[in-house]
Amino acid sequence: MSSDERYLRQRTMIVHDLFDRGDIRSQQVKEAMMSVPREHFVPLILKLESYLDRPLPIGHGQTISAPHMVAIMADEMDARPGQKVLEIGTGSGYHAAVVSRLVLPGGHVYTVERVGPLVKFAEGNLAKAGIDNVTVMEGDGSVGLPEHAPYDRIYYTCAAPDVPKKVIEQLAEGGSILAVVGPRNGVQRLLRMKKTGKNLTTESLTHCVFVPLIGELGY
Repeated sequence: MSSDERYLRQRTMIVHDLFDRGDIRSQQVKEAMMSVPREHFVPLILKLESYLDRPLPIGHGQTISAPHMVAIMADEMDARPGQKVLEIGTGSGYHAAVVSRLVLPGGHVYTVERVGPLVKFAEGNLAKAGIDNVTVMEGDGSVGLPEHAPYDRIYYTCAAPDVPKKVIEQLAEGGSILAVVGPRNGVQRLLRMKKTGKNLTTESLTHCVFVPLIGELGY
């Protein structure tokens, strides 16, 4: 068995397991998770651990999220074809890669990363995976990415003290934000915020633990 065949087998096993457990609820997310080779998004030294269901370090104090958390967030986001999405915290690029499959055809993911070497890492990983509808930007994601606003969906892959007005203003009418909010160290909450006119409704979804958001409006 070749290494590609081995990784495909491992990917199939974990995706089916996540679906059976209910961490993946929709067929669209199942197909997206199957289409993205996670082994292209982890450091070479950890490649054999690509399909363990846990976070893995990618350097600079950052991690690639566990597959089950990526799946849960992808389902809760409800991204659709043709939408424009903002991700705050690129990391390895894996989460953006999964979301990018959900917005095809015609959609695009913009993702902001503050650590320069991780920008290059993510760009290389996305290229290896053949994904061309993700744009990686270096910058302070705590203030969003106003130059490409408004966005149909915005999501955080790091924990913030709150969701600032400056980011909410970048959300399109009828759009939603998935935010990780809570202490820098400790248990946080995954929130879904929906924008309807001047109203913003907030729903608490689950508890989680992410690395902190660093920047002007972060920690």
